[in-house]
Amino acid sequence: MQKLAKREEQIMQVFWNLKRAFIKEVLPELPDPKPHYNSVSTMIKVLEDKGFLAHDVVGNIFQYFPMVSKEDYQKHAMKDVVSQYFDNSYANMLAFFAKEQKMTEEELNDIINLIKAGKK
Repeated sequence: MQKLAKREEQIMQVFWNLKRAFIKEVLPELPDPKPHYNSVSTMIKVLEDKGFLAHDVVGNIFQYFPMVSKEDYQKHAMKDVVSQYFDNSYANMLAFFAKEQKMTEEELNDIINLIKAGKK
């Protein structure tokens, strides 16, 4: 799976939230500064070429929908981050965030409980 550019990720976030959308519905959901309609249209076509989006024809207009789930992309992106910055160690990554965010013992225990609950 390819890594997405910042604006491509923003567009995918819109599709993950809306599930299906026409280009005109995507534009208002994007952060400022808003790109031009034609720029969004081009980026959507690129996302379709990369396999992230597909479309149905409604009348004579394309309605796009995600082909890659947010969860699948998150897994891929996190694997890249852990690999590139934390020597393939999730423990190193968690320790980094715990230190950087000055997490309390209670917050760390909450994380441990979430992990335990996920294993059940």
